[in-house]
Amino acid sequence: MDNKQIMLTDEGLLKLEQELETLKTQKRQEVAEKIKVARGFGDLSENSEYDAAKEEQAQVEARIVQLENMLKNAKVIDNDEIDLTTVSIGTRVTVFDEEFEEEIEYSIVGSTEADPDAFKISDESPVGRALIGKKIDDIVDVETPGGVIKFKILSINK
Repeated sequence: MDNKQIMLTDEGLLKLEQELETLKTQKRQEVAEKIKVARGFGDLSENSEYDAAKEEQAQVEARIVQLENMLKNAKVIDNDEIDLTTVSIGTRVTVFDEEFEEEIEYSIVGSTEADPDAFKISDESPVGRALIGKKIDDIVDVETPGGVIKFKILSINK
């Protein structure tokens, strides 16, 4: 796994820490119990329940390592240092979509926190990348697979 710095909001950091804690405490125990039960079924060479439990155990352990690496390389965005004159990670930006004539509010987050359904977009996404560094009243052209989208930046908030 690369050691790329992971940009996180306070909320994103908390979410990753909670997931790690759940995996280390509850999920590890659940999987260990499944393995124990599957062993009781006899011959391990033809035991699909045992194979499935061992596969699940490998996935849990891989996710734990991934989360530990992410947290080790995390940089938390300090709310007090967010500059509201330009769009950056940790800001909420309201834009006017000129094609659909509607306002949309996006939260700009690091890639690990992205959730497009909740309007949390990564600074690495096409829209996020186009908005980063822009100011209120700027017109932004965003290259997307579906064509160019024009946004006007209306406000930048925390």
